[in-house]
Amino acid sequence: MGPDGHCYVTNNGGLDFRQRADGAWVNHGQPDSYQSGRIERVNIETGQFDVLYDHIDGKRIRGANDLVFDSFGGFYFTDPGKTRATDSDRGTVFYAKADGSGGWPVIFPISRPNGIGLSPDGGTLYVAETETARLWAWDLIGPGEVKTPPNASHTSPHGGKLIHLSPVYARFDSLGVQENGAVCVANLDRGGISVCPVNGEPSTFISIDGDTHTTNICWGSHNMQKAYITQSYAGRLVEVDWPTPGLKLNYT
Repeated sequence: MGPDGHCYVTNNGGLDFRQRADGAWVNHGQPDSYQSGRIERVNIETGQFDVLYDHIDGKRIRGANDLVFDSFGGFYFTDPGKTRATDSDRGTVFYAKADGSGGWPVIFPISRPNGIGLSPDGGTLYVAETETARLWAWDLIGPGEVKTPPNASHTSPHGGKLIHLSPVYARFDSLGVQENGAVCVANLDRGGISVCPVNGEPSTFISIDGDTHTTNICWGSHNMQKAYITQSYAGRLVEVDWPTPGLKLNYT
């Protein structure tokens, strides 16, 4: 939800799906009908929507994936790009203004950025990479401005600090942040949520039965201890009692 009461949606432009021998339908990359990715703004009272962005700062949005609003009224979003039979796009993290007046790349290049979130004080940006199953963090010094810019001398090519690396095979999808600051990352091919403290303590894993492809998590109810989790292959939304309150977002 944005500051104007509208719902902001990352639209990845569509995917091609193929059916496996076991009957499951799986992502098979960019479809023939693909035109672009985009950010859409939806009036949830009427269902009317408009395309807010399909380009940012002259750069075409390839496959917008996830977004988070900051307290200044703008939002960060991930664009992992599209995958084709013999090549794929390089990923980008963007910042954009909610009124459609513009934005800019914040992090480029980055390997298939997916989940994105902000720390409780709004001073740290978190991004999950899908294929590497890594969670990264950047200190922010202003709206859409990271303290350590990409390509600076640092411990990673894009200037991020490594928070968590999956100890077993998994892929990372979207994420949410708890009230205590820990980052909860949905796991593909593993079926559950990695709970990642940001103070160096070990992570824990909460298995979610019923599907191998957990894709999103958010929280609600009066105490923010109801987690709402999407199971992609099962096509299901589940409600789970969560041990720690989720972080209230900036606009609700």
